[in-house]
Amino acid sequence: MFKIAHSPIFCHAVPEGHRFPMAKYEQLPLKLITDGIATPSQFFEPPMATIDEILTTHTPDYWHTLDTLTLPAKECRKIGLPMSQALIDRERYIVGATIACANYALTDGFALSTSGGTHHAFADSGEGFCILNDVCVASNVLLRDGLAKRILILDLDVHQGNGNAAIMADNPDVFVFSMHGEKNYPYHKPKSDLDIALADGTGDDEYLALLANHLPRVLDEFCPDFVFYQAGVDVLADDRLGRINLSMDGLIQREQFVIETLHNHKLPTVVTMGGGYAPDIDVIVQGHSVVFGVAAYLFN
Repeated sequence: MFKIAHSPIFCHAVPEGHRFPMAKYEQLPLKLITDGIATPSQFFEPPMATIDEILTTHTPDYWHTLDTLTLPAKECRKIGLPMSQALIDRERYIVGATIACANYALTDGFALSTSGGTHHAFADSGEGFCILNDVCVASNVLLRDGLAKRILILDLDVHQGNGNAAIMADNPDVFVFSMHGEKNYPYHKPKSDLDIALADGTGDDEYLALLANHLPRVLDEFCPDFVFYQAGVDVLADDRLGRINLSMDGLIQREQFVIETLHNHKLPTVVTMGGGYAPDIDVIVQGHSVVFGVAAYLFN
């Protein structure tokens, strides 16, 4: 039975009308339990990431501006969330959740966080609602501690993980595979190890065919021993920011293919939620719940 990292702190107060759907972090675990996808015993309260863990990836100067709440106003605007001590604590718990999930995945084979996937955070800056890069920190902690040697970051959020690409650009032990909207944010996209750019309006058939063509090849050629999977649902047709035309059935097929493929390769895997910006919060939560449902079928 797999573990799920969750904390009430993930649902952080934002100004009324803010476009980031914080409520999904409150509603997702309730849906998982109500729908019988997960049991309360599977959830665990994650620890806060330590400063040493954060500094495996982020620069001391950047961390200092966060820790002292002295990040310049221009940098705060790039992030898009009102800066506060509570927000910084939230980010540390998000990173801590992904690290803790990685440790569970090493023993159980699989773990998920109800948050995470903050792939727009760079070593020395944040943007796009991302402050600390949880997946890159967790990857660097695993490598530092000798718990993994070759890590695949599989990023299927509709927005390219520019922070992932930049942070891991010179790391031969981490392979970043991003499949994202070609014309979507970020407008400057640093080169990942593999970037699959999708045209606006890409539908189920083309999307799933591209994924089926590239993921097995990456696994065979790079031979990872650990995977972080960013399961963003902003590829859904209903998404306000996505511009991709994936149906809910297409999303189900995506999650089935990814999780079954990684499971068949016996790869320890951590799943983070990534983005989702449909006008209807229920659509976002339903989308995020899919990967948990697929995992429940395979692992429970």
